[in-house]
This record gives sequence, C-alpha cells and structure tokens, in this order.
Amino acid sequence: MEYLIHIAILISIYSILALSLNLVVGYTGLLSVAHAAFYGIGAYTTAILLTTTGLSFLSSVVIGILLTALASLCIGFVLSRFRDDYYALGSLGFGVIIYSVLLNWQSLTHGPAGIPSIPSPSFFGYQIMSSGAFLVLSVLCALLVSILCAYIAHSPFGRVLKAIREDENALSVFGYRTVHFKLLIFVVSAIIASVAGALFASYVTFVDPSTFSIDESIFILVII
Repeated sequence: MEYLIHIAILISIYSILALSLNLVVGYTGLLSVAHAAFYGIGAYTTAILLTTTGLSFLSSVVIGILLTALASLCIGFVLSRFRDDYYALGSLGFGVIIYSVLLNWQSLTHGPAGIPSIPSPSFFGYQIMSSGAFLVLSVLCALLVSILCAYIAHSPFGRVLKAIREDENALSVFGYRTVHFKLLIFVVSAIIASVAGALFASYVTFVDPSTFSIDESIFILVII
C-alpha cells in the first residue's frame, strides 16, 4: 500500500509538470526543453530555505515562485523572439546552464552531494508526516493546476495561444503582439513547474542535480 501511495504522489507531481509544459508546447506550439530547469529552481529554493533559514514551507514556495518568475522572464524574453528549432535550442541551452549551476555552485547547492534532510511541509502548525497526508496535498495541488490550465485554455487568452500555434504571422497582422503572449505563458508555465519542484523536494527530502538534467525535460515532454 505504501508503494502505491508513493507512485500516486509521483504521478501527481509529474501531472503538474506535464500540465504546465502543455501550456507552452500543446497550446502555444513552442517546443521548450527547459522545464526541468524551473522544476529544479523551485526544488532547490525550497530545499535551501527549509534547511538553512527555518522559513515555513509556504514562504519557501513563494520565494521559489519569485525566483523562477524572474529567471523565466529573462530567458523567455529572449526565446519569445525565436521560433521552431531555434526556440528549442535556446531553451535547451538554458536548461544546460541551470544544471551546471546546480552541479558546480557547491557552496550553495552542495554540488553532486545534493541537499539531504529537507523538512516535510507544515501548514499553520500542522506538519505533514505520513505519505497518505502528502498524497492528499499533492492531489489537491494537481487538481488546482488542472483547473487553472483548463481556465487558461478556454479563456480569450487561451484562444490567442492556440492561434499562435496555428499561424503566428496571421495573428500578427491583426495587431496582436505575439511576443508578449509567448512570454507570459512561458512565465506562467515555469511558475507552476517550480511548485512541483517544491513538492518533490519536501516529499523526497533530498535533491541533487541529476534529477533536473536535460533528460528530465525530455521525459516531461514525452509525457505530453
């Protein structure tokens, strides 16, 4: 039973990752292979803050979201000018950079040794200790992300994303600044991935760079 709960938790976390990446790849038609980088930023931010500062889980998640938003805004600003293979190659390069930072900034990330003994999440004095309770948390997060992604997909904003996927040039003729739409959905997708990273770090209680390599980005891409 414990094993089935473990599998269900991982399914929930990877569902969040797949749903978020689908906003960029599925709805907007942009081939991004940088998702593991944002996943890693969220995980490492949570791991570092929980193990060194004593901040709460929610505070760590919020800071991880802010850092991920900043990183995705910077790289997304560059990538939003690209299309097709150039977009994929640019996102690949960013993923490699973040992996290298996690691997080599040993004073902060402990390099290949990783960060152990990450505390489990706590909310308003209640600490989630059992795998069953963590399953409830991860499923709730996956449901909320699913609702958010469905709302985006069926909103006017979502219809513009689909139009970018079908014919970006035609959409530009009607006065839409497609660069802004591509940048915004890239940032939203990255923020959701960082939340999945925070959940993963607090569940496994250990993170190391190998989890956030390009192979992981490809795996998330294969899911969708």
